[in-house]
Amino acid sequence: MADHVGDHDSLVDKITEKIHGHDGSSSSSSSSDSDDDRKPSKVDSVKSKIYRLFGRDKPVHKVLGGGKPADVLLWRNKKISGAVLGVATVIWVLFELLEYHLITLVCHLSIVALAVLFLWSNASSFINKSPPQIPEVVIPEKCILEVASALRIEFNRGCTVLREIASGRDLKKFLIVIAGLWFISIIGGCCNFLTLFYIVFVLLHTLPVLYEKYDDKVDAFAEKAMIELKKQYAVFNEKVLSKIPKGPLKDKKKD
Repeated sequence: MADHVGDHDSLVDKITEKIHGHDGSSSSSSSSDSDDDRKPSKVDSVKSKIYRLFGRDKPVHKVLGGGKPADVLLWRNKKISGAVLGVATVIWVLFELLEYHLITLVCHLSIVALAVLFLWSNASSFINKSPPQIPEVVIPEKCILEVASALRIEFNRGCTVLREIASGRDLKKFLIVIAGLWFISIIGGCCNFLTLFYIVFVLLHTLPVLYEKYDDKVDAFAEKAMIELKKQYAVFNEKVLSKIPKGPLKDKKKD
């Protein structure tokens, strides 16, 4: 009888140990799961503290729109991007280096195209080939209205921004706009509009892809530059801007 009781107690002890062992493993697994759950939050918090140029929180491809234009600017398809850049280069060489005029180029291209199509249409019966299928080009009214509406919205937005700047309420924005216009005027005095447009076009096809490749280094350098600019602006604001009388304030809201 005593042996039976002892066996029963040992069996109970084994079951208790297994239960405790299972609880310990589950608690350890739950603790590991909780640790795993905490890790992404820590990583996200660290990523959120990393300085990004222009305050972006998305990849460069998403910032540029994420469509075909972004693929071209980031050289996702090297043949298409190279072809676009090559066409722009040919146009710049024709108009800038060879001093070709736009109207002359359009007329010459039209003459060549019409002559080829005319000869092809008349010679198709002699060479036993079908005449060229000339597509009918019709610009839909809806497309024109959408473009006009988008331009109207952007124009009104630009006028609103200029009005706010001219009102004298934001001195910092006023100085930034003046500096930007002055810089553009200097560049415009050094080259004409076509050359400036070509330079911007080449920069759009080189800077985004380089930034996407070396974004960590560029962001780190930009962070240091922004800290230094803020320090210099604080000194300039204290010594100069704070002494300039401000423009009229906004009307107080009526109770």
